[in-house]
Amino acid sequence: MLNHTRIQGLKQKATPYKVADRDGLYLLVHPSGAKGWRFDYRHAGRRKTLSFGPLKDVTLAKARQRLADARAELADGRDPSVVRRAERQRVKTAAANTFEAVAREWLAKQIKLAPATVTKITWLFEGYLFPQIGRRPIAQIEAPELLAALQHIERRGRHETAHRTKQIAGQVFRYAIATGRATRDPSWD
Repeated sequence: MLNHTRIQGLKQKATPYKVADRDGLYLLVHPSGAKGWRFDYRHAGRRKTLSFGPLKDVTLAKARQRLADARAELADGRDPSVVRRAERQRVKTAAANTFEAVAREWLAKQIKLAPATVTKITWLFEGYLFPQIGRRPIAQIEAPELLAALQHIERRGRHETAHRTKQIAGQVFRYAIATGRATRDPSWD
């Protein structure tokens, strides 16, 4: 098994080489001197390798924890690389489906609106909603978050603006529901 002292003593060679730890976990040492954690396993009769990251970012303890997590996935009959890929895709999709991204897409589809109306809606979005909830995934925005953004507008004495902003936010949420990126409209709450 590896320990901190043994890892520090590893030297680079002309070809990549492996230094085993346990249960399929090993440290791959590259000719450049870079070191990375890997895990070899078999799933559905096929040999696979999973990378846990470079040594500079992932400690031995963290690599062993990731090994335990991957082995638990295997014990449940799931392929850890498929689980990781699905999680990465979920995070990527959530990042692409922020309130701001969906609102801009919705606004681009409003071709029947007058240019002055588009300018006003853009002003509402950029001035009030985007700073408060713009970076949040639209499916995760709850009614209290939207209420806090609207109350921020009301505290400035702009009650009609808050009402309009709520209406437009509701249209964006309903668009997100129609396109499968959200399941409910918190503006009704």
